[in-house]
Amino acid sequence: MSGNPKITAIKGMNDILPPESARWEWLESVVRRVMAAHAYRNLRTPIMEHTQLFTRGLGEVTDVVEKEMYSFQDRQDQHGNAEHLSLRPENTAGVVRAVAEHNLLYDGGKRLYYMGPMFRRERPQRGRYRQFHQIGAEALGFAGAEVDAELILLAVSLWRELGIQNWRLELNSLGQPEERREHRAALIAYFEAHADQLDEDARRRLHANPLRILDTKNPAMQALVEGAPKLMDYLGDASKAHFAAVQAILDANGVAWRVNPRLVRGLDYYNLTVFEFITDSLGAQGTICGGGRYDYLIEQIGGKAAPAVGWALGVERVLELLKEEGVTSPEPAPDAYAIIPDASALPRVMQALHALRAQGVAVQMHAGTGEGMGSMKSQFKRADGSGAAFALVFGPDELAAGEVTVKALRDGAGAQTRQPLANVAAWAGTLKSTA
Repeated sequence: MSGNPKITAIKGMNDILPPESARWEWLESVVRRVMAAHAYRNLRTPIMEHTQLFTRGLGEVTDVVEKEMYSFQDRQDQHGNAEHLSLRPENTAGVVRAVAEHNLLYDGGKRLYYMGPMFRRERPQRGRYRQFHQIGAEALGFAGAEVDAELILLAVSLWRELGIQNWRLELNSLGQPEERREHRAALIAYFEAHADQLDEDARRRLHANPLRILDTKNPAMQALVEGAPKLMDYLGDASKAHFAAVQAILDANGVAWRVNPRLVRGLDYYNLTVFEFITDSLGAQGTICGGGRYDYLIEQIGGKAAPAVGWALGVERVLELLKEEGVTSPEPAPDAYAIIPDASALPRVMQALHALRAQGVAVQMHAGTGEGMGSMKSQFKRADGSGAAFALVFGPDELAAGEVTVKALRDGAGAQTRQPLANVAAWAGTLKSTA
């Protein structure tokens, strides 16, 4: 026995093993279908970016930048220079960087989506890990409230396709920068007048990012925050009209919503519409999807000014919610299982299986243990356990006739036919799963 200690995964960074990985693949396939129906196209960005992208884009006085990013200084080049790099804690900034860098908006707006891992060094808990996964949708180059509503309706379509029912939608408007500046001054004055009630986080944020104080989870500060000046009272006519237009479209589509004046989101780049989809089934980690409009982010990271809006959902949280709601994904299974009584037949059998797979038939081949292929009884038992609809029996009689016996294992169990190996295409379609 080796004396070397076992190496395990990093805390909060999890292996996704079969059959759980099949649930991920199913979720991703549903997402691709819904995105295609809304004409959103896939974009893939690096998992590592320059740290400056996040400090400039997300805001330096945010929990993500201050406490949670995995950042480091790269090795020095031949000139003694070293770049400051970070694993991406979210992907909107990366999408915007890619859009600006490659001038994707030169011929008009773009609707994009992404899937992939993000990284934050926070305390692992249910549905929230240090390597976690997000799916996001971003519409860039569109200023109208109808695109805010389109993205919300896209998420609603996704919940419907997944079978998720326990959710609610909360909305708010953060207005425009000048409106927030006026509100900010009123917030600072209010909290300064109640400085003795502020906790350490609130005191630290008071002059740097007072809007984030409204999102505090400290029970001792809830009454104070409830009495704070409301941003909605500082919105101008254009901001109010934009927000009302979003609500009217949601109403027309039968989507229930409520305004939450304390909904500010955790990142600095938002303006106008912000929203969250929340469930009561996951305890404290109730937000499963959130986003909003971020019209100034592209210019903020050095691109040409353009409006944008988007959202991101947490894959782990959505999968947890699916479990809570009893939604099951299709169990992956091969269409057929190849039973091989004699190992000497393997070259011919594998030729036939290769031809079947080329016709789109998923076939699992029985594999020996080094001491032969095993009994027919044990092979049929494995065939049944695989979930396959058919067993393909490559016995000596069948092979001598240039045929294979196709035996039903599910519908019409026991029924069997002989099929010619010389013309797989003529009968392969009868094996294909209809799931």
